[in-house]
Amino acid sequence: MDSNSSEGRAVRPLGRTPLRRTADNALKIVVVGGFGVGKTTLVGAVSEIRPLNTEEIMTRAGEGIDDPTGAWGKRSTTVAFDFGRITLSASQVLYLFGAPGQERFWFLWDRLFSGALGAVVLVDTRRLEDSWYAIDRLEHHGTPFIVARNNFGEPTHTLEQVREALDLPPGVPLVDCDARDRASGKQVLIELVRHLTARVEAGSAAAAAATAAATVPDVLEESTP
Repeated sequence: MDSNSSEGRAVRPLGRTPLRRTADNALKIVVVGGFGVGKTTLVGAVSEIRPLNTEEIMTRAGEGIDDPTGAWGKRSTTVAFDFGRITLSASQVLYLFGAPGQERFWFLWDRLFSGALGAVVLVDTRRLEDSWYAIDRLEHHGTPFIVARNNFGEPTHTLEQVREALDLPPGVPLVDCDARDRASGKQVLIELVRHLTARVEAGSAAAAAATAAATVPDVLEESTP
């Protein structure tokens, strides 16, 4: 993989897709993780609309503040959040929010988590330590999440080794993905919703959330690539 941001990724042609007037049920999912892990790329890959992003060119002002280790060649960075959308039905819409990865913008995370159905923690095995804060904050808020390893080239560790390094509980799903690939990104979202549904069925969340989320996997699988 040549780039771990939206740079270098082929832009998928997106037409203007207006939101239906009948859409009255919004589902919110947050994509969070460390600096340069591919959050902007993932949101852009799966969104049906041209994603809103707040990427700015990195300058020398960030030297000594943002750690580019493992993200060499990255020229822009998210300074607020990314936003994408997937229409699930005439009444249901899935909103995707990509959180900024730099430590100096972490204060925004708590607000982004507010009202979220669940979250995807995107990790890069070259800098796993950047994921610890995201996992800690999600656990603090009680927000259900899964972890997705964004593969920058051939994996050098097994998923079980990654699970052990992150000290993930057995009940938290851990999957592989390629943030540039729409089908791969959709599978990550499907895995998250299945996790949410399983939690609800186990009595750990509100039944209304399960009803709203139950159709998400089928709709995502059937949507046009």
